Amino acid sequence: MSQENKPTMEESAANQAEATEQAAQNTAQPTDADLAAQLVAAQKQAEAHWDELLRARADLENMRRRHSRDLENAHKHALDKFVTELLPICDSLELGINAAQENDANTDKVREGMDMTLKLLLSTIAKFGLEPVNPEGDVFDPESHQAVAMQPSEQAASNTVISVMQKGYRFNGRLLRPAMVVVAQ
Repeated sequence: MSQENKPTMEESAANQAEATEQAAQNTAQPTDADLAAQLVAAQKQAEAHWDELLRARADLENMRRRHSRDLENAHKHALDKFVTELLPICDSLELGINAAQENDANTDKVREGMDMTLKLLLSTIAKFGLEPVNPEGDVFDPESHQAVAMQPSEQAASNTVISVMQKGYRFNGRLLRPAMVVVAQ
């Protein structure tokens, strides 16, 4: 072989680069029809995602409205059961007032009716977690008692509650009102 027919190294590299470029163009360039189909598919997918977003927003807004309405109803009707339980007590008090206003009213019967009404009230409020704090004879506890006075006492030990002026109340374990007490010195 003569040297004239043999390509130089530079020509060989150029030919190889041109062949690689041509192969890349053949495989990398989609046709106009392929591009149009890809564009249509992407648009359909974008529309589907947009619809999903709008539906999710609508669902979220509906859930917020429903939650707000449920919360409002819960606040509005939270005491329904409690008030319903108090109605018999109101009826009993009205009967007691009517009995006391009669000309031949018997104070013993009125007192008995008031005692029964008080028991009914205490049992009703106990159903809802309200309990009286009546610490007579207990050691003074500043967390649940309020000392109104101190008196010397020979019958009770020092720092003991000797009388309760006003009961305290706990609601579900939390102190609502401390008992007002007199404490032995």
